[in-house]
Amino acid sequence: MVSRKLMGAWAFFDFCMLASGVVTIALSVVWRRPDVMLNMVLTNADLTAGTVLGVALLLTFALSIGAIVQPNHVTVGLVVLNWMLLLDALGIVIIGTFVWVFTLQERANFHELFLQASDVTRIEIQDKFNCCGYFNGSDLAVVGGNHCVSQDFINSLNATDDSLFCVKPITAFADSTLNNIFTTVYGFMAIVLCLLLATLCVIKKRHEDERFKKIDAKRGGRGFV
Repeated sequence: MVSRKLMGAWAFFDFCMLASGVVTIALSVVWRRPDVMLNMVLTNADLTAGTVLGVALLLTFALSIGAIVQPNHVTVGLVVLNWMLLLDALGIVIIGTFVWVFTLQERANFHELFLQASDVTRIEIQDKFNCCGYFNGSDLAVVGGNHCVSQDFINSLNATDDSLFCVKPITAFADSTLNNIFTTVYGFMAIVLCLLLATLCVIKKRHEDERFKKIDAKRGGRGFV
């Protein structure tokens, strides 16, 4: 019979899988709210990928419950669960690595996003961070709002002080947000691998129990000395 300690460990990692799926879906939904910086850092495609990953983790949890309640001699469900966990791991690696790679050239990447943003969005960002333009006052600065009130004010800014321009606060926010995201996503990998290993142990133990039952039956039910 599978030990209580092993089943306890399996149940713990399975619960962590459930929590990971719930958190991923919840954040993917909450972060769709109107927010000028979140909307720049996280695209709809990013949030959709997060939703898909969360759904996959929840489906894996549902499959795990169906697999673990099967009789000892039925382990096909646990085998299917392990294949599902491998698919989850692949998805985690792809999503986490995509986010990580994007952080390697944040200044250039967000310059492109700032370029694509509308004047209204740029003004909102400039007001939010009290900055004008991206790399300097002549780089995508927009006159308007409460901070960049005139072209003369923008021209008067010290071009050597990057704290006056938007590149620093934008990349600081993006770096913090994206680092937290890919670190959390990679953290899910530990849960997936631990559940995979625990499931392998459960399968092995169930096979051993069934083998001993068959040996015991051949010995007339007398068991081992």
